[in-house]
Amino acid sequence: MITVSNVTVRFGKAPLFEDVNVKFVPGECYGLIGANGAGKSTFLKVLTGELEPSRGEVFITPGERLSFLKQDHFAYDEFPVLETVMMGNPRLVEIMKEKDALYAKEDFSEEDGIKASELEGEFASMNGWEAESDAAALLNGLGVEPEFHYLLMKELDGSLKVKVLLAQALFGNPDILLLDEPTNHLDLAAIAWLEEFLINFENTVIVVSHDRYFLNKVCTMIADIDYAKIQLYAGNYDFWYESSQLMIRQMKEANKKKEEKIKELQEFISRFSANASKSKQATSRKRALEKIELDDIRPSSRKYPYIDFKPDREIGNEVLMVEHLSKTINGEKVLNDITFTMNHDDKIAFVGSQELAKTTLFQILAGELEPDEGTYKWGVTTSQAYFPKDNTAEFDNDLTIADWLTGYSPVKDATYVRGFLGRMLFAGEDGVKRVRILSGGEKVRCLLSKMMISGANCLILDEPTNHLDMESITALNNGLIKFPGVALFSCHDHQFVQTTANRIIEILPDGSIVDKMTTYDDYLASDEMARKRTVFTANREDDED
Repeated sequence: MITVSNVTVRFGKAPLFEDVNVKFVPGECYGLIGANGAGKSTFLKVLTGELEPSRGEVFITPGERLSFLKQDHFAYDEFPVLETVMMGNPRLVEIMKEKDALYAKEDFSEEDGIKASELEGEFASMNGWEAESDAAALLNGLGVEPEFHYLLMKELDGSLKVKVLLAQALFGNPDILLLDEPTNHLDLAAIAWLEEFLINFENTVIVVSHDRYFLNKVCTMIADIDYAKIQLYAGNYDFWYESSQLMIRQMKEANKKKEEKIKELQEFISRFSANASKSKQATSRKRALEKIELDDIRPSSRKYPYIDFKPDREIGNEVLMVEHLSKTINGEKVLNDITFTMNHDDKIAFVGSQELAKTTLFQILAGELEPDEGTYKWGVTTSQAYFPKDNTAEFDNDLTIADWLTGYSPVKDATYVRGFLGRMLFAGEDGVKRVRILSGGEKVRCLLSKMMISGANCLILDEPTNHLDMESITALNNGLIKFPGVALFSCHDHQFVQTTANRIIEILPDGSIVDKMTTYDDYLASDEMARKRTVFTANREDDED
């Protein structure tokens, strides 16, 4: 159990948290939520001891092991993958090294034998003999194939490193598990596996995530950070949202009744205070009036951008035709003879673990790459706007936000441009910020402003929810749902895909596709997907045997 007692964190004069008192108990999975900048990651650092609070203390039940998802992807570059996972339990790794050192001694003494016996006992109590197989099982579950298990970490790409570090955090059944954005850069299959792992995990979990579906699936409690306080709510994310909205409505209704009572008392006092026969009643009502206190209803500090894609032109029946498209990247054929036709009311989600393939296809359709084979053709009524996964080049300049967006605007008017920035929460002096120094979330909001101002009727979005907070994801989700044009997108947010897409295209490991006119949930539940998962499970069981 973790007990947070009177914790205050200050950066400068304003407190990020103030006098926070909360307990996190075993058997619960807490979703830590709050607007960008509310301090979710900072609070986790306080819990791990990485950051000392300005005031207050954090107590962890003696003997309990706390594990957390590491953010430094280069810290373990010189270690093998399996060993990196097992390093999630430092004491176990320490015992293994001590044992090896003892057994390597040429002059093995009786004292060494006693020490070795003690170590062996502790090693067995920690399931040390199963450590390597347990680590391998975690890696397999997250989609890190056995061929990578004995490589050095520096030989893996970024997405695999993320999975290894997540496996490290999960390893060894920790008593307290802290996860900061664990679904970032995970494919949908890995996210589904993690959901099941956390649902069955019996100890304490505190997780930060912008994935609403994920929070709904795994959380039993919500810890809401707002106005420098943390309030606990029973239930998942949707239950928290309904509860918090209901609480505000009830407080407003109670205040309305109080205001009506105040008005009634004031009218009586005004009418009869000078009347000798009614003076006692007027005095009594004055006392009653003084006792009435309106509830202090503070609106949430959360801010929702306004995302509204309005195409300049209605789209025709001929939208996009892709025929026999192939592309090889660094010797790997990531797109293999792809053919599909897009309809005028399609919103297509591209899914699957082949991240490079999805990005490559989007770059080709946006005109940034040439295919090796095959063709694609946009309809004459179409206009495209592209949201790249890697936006580094887009902001590699010293322009202000306002000047940057003006460069893409068909109307070179400052008021017009600032209107689009205002919708995306860039108010007042924010417009003179240099784009080079923007945060990840701010850059995404800039790109969405660019797409809105373009008036395009075909949107191509490659992981647009990365770096966005829950409020911005919700706004983008709603904006795409009501968008009257077409969209091709990839996204790891289950709810986003389910509520937006009417068609699913999965890019398979061999670069081919499976194309279904269906919702995402129905696609996952389809016989074909069930068969694939059965084959995958059978292959894993064969490997374990």
